[in-house]
Amino acid sequence: MKKLIVVWFALLAVFGVVWGQEALTGKLEIFSWWAGDEGVALQALIDLYESMYPGVEVINATVAGGAGINAKAVLKTRMLGGNPPDSFQVHAGQELIGTWVIAHRMEDLTWLFEEEGLLEAFPKGLIDLISTEEGIWTVPLNIHRSNLIWYIPENLKKWGVKVPTTWEEFLEIAPKLQEQGIIPLALGRNWTAQHLWESVALSVLGPEKWEALWEGGLSFTSPEMIKVWDLFGQILQYTNEDAPSLSWQQAVDLVVNGTAAFNVMGDWAAGYMTSTLGLEPEKDFGWAPSPGTQGIFMMLSDSFGLPIGAPHRENAIAWLKLVGSKEGQDAFNPLKGSISARVDSDLSKYNVYSQSAAADWRSNTIVGSLVHGVVANERFMDGFATVMEIFLASRNSQQAAMAAEAIAIQSGISK
Repeated sequence: MKKLIVVWFALLAVFGVVWGQEALTGKLEIFSWWAGDEGVALQALIDLYESMYPGVEVINATVAGGAGINAKAVLKTRMLGGNPPDSFQVHAGQELIGTWVIAHRMEDLTWLFEEEGLLEAFPKGLIDLISTEEGIWTVPLNIHRSNLIWYIPENLKKWGVKVPTTWEEFLEIAPKLQEQGIIPLALGRNWTAQHLWESVALSVLGPEKWEALWEGGLSFTSPEMIKVWDLFGQILQYTNEDAPSLSWQQAVDLVVNGTAAFNVMGDWAAGYMTSTLGLEPEKDFGWAPSPGTQGIFMMLSDSFGLPIGAPHRENAIAWLKLVGSKEGQDAFNPLKGSISARVDSDLSKYNVYSQSAAADWRSNTIVGSLVHGVVANERFMDGFATVMEIFLASRNSQQAAMAAEAIAIQSGISK
């Protein structure tokens, strides 16, 4: 009799899980900017969700545009208009805290972290990044690295150059590449210039002064920051003239097809080159920390939260549980070029690039990205795009520094 009771309760447990999954019906709207080449990873996660909850219709509300520029504008209209998606992609850090948490538009997820064991699954520093004294606000899906330079090993060998370890070395080899008809550094539209800028700034400032910049301890008009803009201007002399018309993928393509030697981009470039172009890391393409940033890991984290007033709240909670799970992260990240935000990911599922990134994540000095929402709120980020446009047109370091300082004051970074 006891055995029958045990079997009966075991069956109840099994069918309870199945019934619980089937009981979820209706819709789930997931809002992100992962379109095209990046959409493959998101679709893998959606497919996993649909296999778990077949009664739910998932609406993939993607708004294309590098770094989420277009998506953030649409999201702002929806959130302020009282029409939030069920869950949306947002960069962990000030993009989340300084925009939607401070506006009281997000639900506290502390209970979910406790229920799902996520307090132990994620590094404390990452949890701190997504938290305030009032709660935990989003579930990290991945860790990306911003400060990387990409190249094709065979091409560098053919051109007789090596990967620069400093920007001074880059400026020495750039004319040699130009003499051979090669673009030294591939660049895309405005946000990719900002992406390059933050790696240049990190190389000049180092991790301590980089952090001080965002904590009000270093002025944007300081001599160090003027030096950043001066060096950035020198580097821009060796980029492609058609940069304003190119996506980040097209800038990577210039490197792959041998038109350009290098590209500074985050490691979603690895996902693009492996998943879309079919290239093999180490063999077909190489990478290194962007010049002058060896031993530093400039990070960003894509995450999903729960907006107050989400139309399908229970379905969104099930999505967040999947996003935070080992299974969900290990399905998504190998395709995206990122690494799992969890400390227990299965590295055997990741390629050699991602395994090296995981090792660096555990051993390097960690700092946050500007362009990808970690260190500054959206008010500053929006204004900085204008600063970049001004500098790309004028190449005036003093003017750019003063404009950045004004925006820092307006956004509450500088006093």
